[in-house]
Amino acid sequence: MYRKLFWFCLIGSYLSIIAPTRAQVKDTAAFHPKVSSFIIPAALIGYGAVSLAGNNVIRELDRTTKEELQEDHPLFASHVDDYLQFVPAVAVYGLNLAGIKGRHNLGDATGFFLVSEVIMNGTVHVLKTITNRERPDHSGFNSFPSGHTANAFATAEFLNQEYKDLSPWYGYAGYTVATATGIFRMYNNRHWLSDVVAGAGFGILSTKLAYIIYPKLKRLVVGKGNMNYNLMPTYQGNHFGFSLNGAF
Repeated sequence: MYRKLFWFCLIGSYLSIIAPTRAQVKDTAAFHPKVSSFIIPAALIGYGAVSLAGNNVIRELDRTTKEELQEDHPLFASHVDDYLQFVPAVAVYGLNLAGIKGRHNLGDATGFFLVSEVIMNGTVHVLKTITNRERPDHSGFNSFPSGHTANAFATAEFLNQEYKDLSPWYGYAGYTVATATGIFRMYNNRHWLSDVVAGAGFGILSTKLAYIIYPKLKRLVVGKGNMNYNLMPTYQGNHFGFSLNGAF
């Protein structure tokens, strides 16, 4: 049910991006982050990059962390991390549907989210292919960086960006869920510690870049448009649908 609702909101909001009103164009003001806001993701990515350099203290920490987790919980197996990675993004849509509005309308928020996902998934896929690192459980050679963790932190930063002006606790909650996702990836013996740390960095960075790139993309697409209608998702009588409002 929750996954269907999430994708329903995502698709509906994407359609509202394609057909925005002029007022919506003003909602995506240029985002000018401080250089200092990139220090944390850069440090996390740098940590992971060092682990690729061969046998060093970080790589040794990978091995000892795995050994300790497997020694204490040798039979641990859970699929909760497959779902936790989406929780912060679902929270954004849930809050909007509950009437608690974030920085942007639902359509623009979806635009930021989609751009973030494109950046994050593209980066993770390329790096997994290039690094060819074996997973700790020997199930494949696509361990670095952790895609689940990257996605979890990308969505956590998405939640933070949309709701930090209302309360920083929204961001704290999102990052707590993202951290739990990374921990579960290690407990499931699917990733090394450095995979998870780097994944967190790439996830945060992807969303920060999305908030810079998306407004520019939107201006290119609809900056001169004269359409004045809005397509939004609806839910009535246990049925999903769409409502079209405005004038042509």
